[in-house]
This record gives sequence, C-alpha cells and structure tokens, in this order.
Amino acid sequence: MKVVVFNGSPRIGNTYTVTKVFMDELAKCGELELSEFSFPKDLPEFCIGCQNCLRGPRENCPHKTYVDPIYEAVMEADALVFATPHYGASCMPGSMKTLFDHLAFMEMTIAPRKEIFQKKSFILTTGSASKQNIRIMKSCLTNWGVNRVRYFGIKMYTNKWDKIPGKRRMRLERTIRKRARRFYHLKKRSPSIKTRMKFLINRSVISRFMHEGNYPYDYWKDNGYFKKMPL
Repeated sequence: MKVVVFNGSPRIGNTYTVTKVFMDELAKCGELELSEFSFPKDLPEFCIGCQNCLRGPRENCPHKTYVDPIYEAVMEADALVFATPHYGASCMPGSMKTLFDHLAFMEMTIAPRKEIFQKKSFILTTGSASKQNIRIMKSCLTNWGVNRVRYFGIKMYTNKWDKIPGKRRMRLERTIRKRARRFYHLKKRSPSIKTRMKFLINRSVISRFMHEGNYPYDYWKDNGYFKKMPL
C-alpha cells in the first residue's frame, strides 16, 4: 500500500508521537511504501488567492515547484494520512491549511480527479478541540471526493505525551494501533451516496451555468464527467 503522510507541524511533540505509533502499526500489517511531507518545510509559500488553478490548469500555480511533488504523491497514493495538532483558532495550523488551499482546484466544484474517488484517508489530531479540527479537514477531503475518511482526535490535557497518566497512555496507544490495523485493511468501495450527490449537483451547475472556453466546463467535458461519474 502506498501511503502519503502530511505532517502539519515541524515540532517533535504529541502529534509526532501519535503519528509514529500509528505508522509503526500500519507497517506491521503488510507491505508499505511511504512518502512524507512536513509543513511548512515542504510547502513554505501560503496560497495567495490568485485563482490561477481555478481558472486554468493547476500548473499555473505560482508555487508549482512545491505543489507539484505533493500533487503527484497524492495521485499515486492508495492512502493519505493527515497528522496535525490543534492550534489556537479552533483549527489546524496555517501550514496545514495552506495545503488544502493549494489543492482546492481538486474539489468537485472545480476539477475533480477520478483517482481521488477510490482513495482512503486518516486524520490524526491532538489538542484541546480536535473535533473542530477534524470537521474542517474531513469537509475538505469529502469535497475532493474522498469518501472513506477515518479519524482519531485526542484531547491531551498536557503538552507532553509522557506526562499522560500511564494507564490512559496505554489505552490510547492500543486504540491508535487498533485503528491503524482497521485502516490498513479498509477495502476499496464505490463513492458513497453523499459523494455521488455532491458530484451530480456540481455537474448540473457547471453544465447549466458555464460554457466552452471556461476552464471547469472544458475540464469536465474533456474527462467525460458530463456523461459518466468517475468510479
């Protein structure tokens, strides 16, 4: 299984520890080919909202030097793992958010990729309000077309993993490992009803209100999406 891990923080802290436990267990389940990106190191530029990738091919992005390797890894992967702490604005760090900003062109409102519809993803997050973090990231992934999104959010109550009481820390590690095994063996499936509905709604909007010469319309037409949903 080809897995891409996206690390939302360079800090070697709680999220790093949780991700290591998860990935170590994943590696025990079978063959694993791993690619890894850490932010902001591997994507130092924030999206500037130029909309070049929304009005034309993704290669028009001014930050394509950083975005291209990430995009190619996503396309080749079987599974995506997003590991990020919760930061003060009830959300992920800005360095992780800029990943979703740079890849917004893959959303079903613009230019969905058929490869995405068969991928699975896992969100690992730590912090005091992980549910909010998960909700936002899950929404981004489902808008890409990913319909098998699994997650685990951990409220830490401390800034150090080894300060968690022993019994709770052991329970958490067992849970992380259990979820890693389940994720590894999660089978491919056709897009869910919710994903299909999102696709059909966006197809209707683009076919009715856009026309040839407009990038989203031409993209959908060239890929045959007006006739058939990518499965």
